[in-house]
Amino acid sequence: MTRSVWRSGNQFTLLPEGKRYIPEILAAIDDANETILFEQYLAESGHLADRVIDALVRAANRGVHVQVLFDGYGAKGLKQRDRARLTQSGAALRFFNPFSTGRLSHKLTRDHRKLVLVDGRVAFTGGFCLTDDFLDKWYDIALRIEGPVVSDWSALFTKLWDSPSTQGKDSLPSLEDVMLTESAEPREQGMRGRLIWGHGRRDQAIRYSLQQRISAATQRVWVYTPYFLPTLSLRRRLMAAARRGVDVRLLVAGKKHDHPSVRYTGQHYYGRLLRAGVRVYEYQPSFTHAKFCLIDDWSTIGSCNFDHWSLRWNLEANQEVEDGRFAADVAALFEDNLEVSQEICPASWRQRPWRRRARERALGTVNSWATLLR
Repeated sequence: MTRSVWRSGNQFTLLPEGKRYIPEILAAIDDANETILFEQYLAESGHLADRVIDALVRAANRGVHVQVLFDGYGAKGLKQRDRARLTQSGAALRFFNPFSTGRLSHKLTRDHRKLVLVDGRVAFTGGFCLTDDFLDKWYDIALRIEGPVVSDWSALFTKLWDSPSTQGKDSLPSLEDVMLTESAEPREQGMRGRLIWGHGRRDQAIRYSLQQRISAATQRVWVYTPYFLPTLSLRRRLMAAARRGVDVRLLVAGKKHDHPSVRYTGQHYYGRLLRAGVRVYEYQPSFTHAKFCLIDDWSTIGSCNFDHWSLRWNLEANQEVEDGRFAADVAALFEDNLEVSQEICPASWRQRPWRRRARERALGTVNSWATLLR
């Protein structure tokens, strides 16, 4: 199973920019009474890591059951002293798929999920990572989750924590042995949501759910992703939706990209998308690491970049929401970002220099070959 059932009675709150979601996450950790589950792909020693680890250590010192799960590759920048601070406080620390000899395909599978879950009642997910870039350099968003669907996030974490691919030494009791006084009760007039996740090439539920929604869209398909390396099936669905009159918009990272070659590769696909009627925008103020989609009144927000790497290799997890009120919030956020983005003009794009065309074509060809290597 790579998706939970749809659950009603939830509350979902958008938290754009680190200045909003970082204080909320830290406050939730400081308010924890019983359990904290913390899962992260990219972790690097620095000011942000210090603030988060300090909060986790304080929680563990006051008797909170703390479990921290990092990716074995993504956390290579986390110094030994920071790891020791966690374990010495009594927190349990494990790593998913540490690098070792073995099959290349096994090494490529990474835990790209992001989760902070407190007392079984409130969770945070999104694109945020534990590096100083997320303090004030990069733009990202988080989603605060409350309600029955939080239990599904807890179950997903626990399943990976106990898997053979996760390694660590700790003597904490299992989460099932910890009594929780808080419960995620359904809220009146709450929102409908579902947790959905992917396990690399084996299970691509996030991809299939997105494709199905695009194919059925009647009003809008708004996609926001920093790394635009789309699969052929995704490109075809975006173009088909635009041709049948759906408002299709793509918002991606602009010239301040952290990996310029990825930007140039993605630009290889602009021409056909523009000719089909897709409107393409590039975010200008900084590098944007946010990732979410809004299709009619359905949205999906989480760790998935909607590129072939996330969809075929990584462990990803997204929160799906089907609610008109929440869709209005997501639409407002998307439109705010459009205001500081540059739209790609089809006529100007056709007149770009031949050197840029050659670069895009070469990188796009390499990307297409890589896509076929499943």
